[in-house]
Amino acid sequence: MPFIQAARDHGGRIRARYNRLVLRVQRARQHQRVNRAQPREIPSPPLLAEPQLLRPSISTDSLTFSSEPLPDTPGMSVILCTAGYDHTIRFWEALSGICSRTIQHPDSQVNRLCITPDKRFLAAAGHTNVKLYDIKSTNPNPVMTFEGHTNNITGVAFHCEGKWMVTSSEDGTVKVWDTRTGSLQRNYVHRAAVNDVVIHPNQGELISGDRAGVVRVWDLGESVCTHQLIPEDDTAVHSVSVASDGSLLCSGNRKGNVYIWRMVQNEETTRIIPICTFQAHKDYIIRVLLSPDVKHLATCSADHTAKVWNLDGDYAPAKAAIKAFNDKQAEQSSEEKPEAAPTPAEATRSHNRDLLRIFDAPVQDRDLLRISEAPRDEAQTPQQTFTPSPDGPPMDPNTGTLFLETTLANHQRWVWDCAFSADSAYLVTVCSDHYARLWELSSGTIIRQYSGHHRGAVCVALNDYSEPR
Repeated sequence: MPFIQAARDHGGRIRARYNRLVLRVQRARQHQRVNRAQPREIPSPPLLAEPQLLRPSISTDSLTFSSEPLPDTPGMSVILCTAGYDHTIRFWEALSGICSRTIQHPDSQVNRLCITPDKRFLAAAGHTNVKLYDIKSTNPNPVMTFEGHTNNITGVAFHCEGKWMVTSSEDGTVKVWDTRTGSLQRNYVHRAAVNDVVIHPNQGELISGDRAGVVRVWDLGESVCTHQLIPEDDTAVHSVSVASDGSLLCSGNRKGNVYIWRMVQNEETTRIIPICTFQAHKDYIIRVLLSPDVKHLATCSADHTAKVWNLDGDYAPAKAAIKAFNDKQAEQSSEEKPEAAPTPAEATRSHNRDLLRIFDAPVQDRDLLRISEAPRDEAQTPQQTFTPSPDGPPMDPNTGTLFLETTLANHQRWVWDCAFSADSAYLVTVCSDHYARLWELSSGTIIRQYSGHHRGAVCVALNDYSEPR
């Protein structure tokens, strides 16, 4: 019938149009797949477009940033990376908080991170090895692996020119590696698990702290232990830090106590003089870190806080507090009846007590500093006492501690590690709550929070220096 024939012809035309449309869509999808498989050459962005950490300025309405970046030179961007128990290493754009790169570390958790001074490589310390990654490359595989430790690696640091690297481990050793060949150059033995190691700025000495409570100084030239410090008997030293100018040495232990020594460099030897101690936290100290300008000391703790302490003798609040305390003491002493002068015997006993209490701490068995010029057994280390150094940092007369500048208290769990910015104005912390945080120290506020880890973040490395150091 004509009607049926017309309907058939109309249906055929519709099917033909549909088939042509399907063919057109298939060709378009195939073209897209080809384009994705063979991307166009995209010119590299100009160097000034690299992410840079800007100086933040806080307003009451919103967070704003000034247009002046931290000093930087072409090709020397801000490198910020974190790692932890989720077996990943993450690189972050410091200003935006965006994770720009993730490297899988399937062997183990990552315990420590360190960036080479020229910003070319990142060292990731895991369970028994250290992997070296090319920062500028997209290659997820390490360019070199350093094998030799038999337990967790707890510390890693680079020579100022990146020629060698030092590591510490719970296997009780400190090892020095040639970064050009990967070969082992030195092997120093503690009698307990080693929790941390740093390089003295003179590049000729290493300083390590162990679980038995011993801080050792190693001379690389002579390949011997030159100093052995026991600030507190049978109390594990969790972290050590040395000032960028080599003037101070600091350690933190599992009781939350901090010990500070002055390091005096002579022509042939280094004198180590205790200048103060105090309880910074009521729980474990996990990390201590001296700022680049040596005016601040950061401490990270299992009490869910990080604290920043003052070391600057010109710190205005410290001067004002000490003056107020001295004025009050003078006023009280003028109102009291003068006491009789002590007898010579009493004066001698008092002087001896002052010599023994070199750290002026209330805890017993913390009075003595044990120091030796050779790596003897701790039980045989002779006791030597020193009077407090008059040029030490200002102490708060009301608390017996360094002056506390700020407490960074927004963490939900243990604070494991921290890193100062080059100008000492900012601090990055990492925490078991999975987050890394960028803090402005003048205000004690969070500038940026970095979210991406699925388990605890336990180590951080930051290099925003404008030139290799």
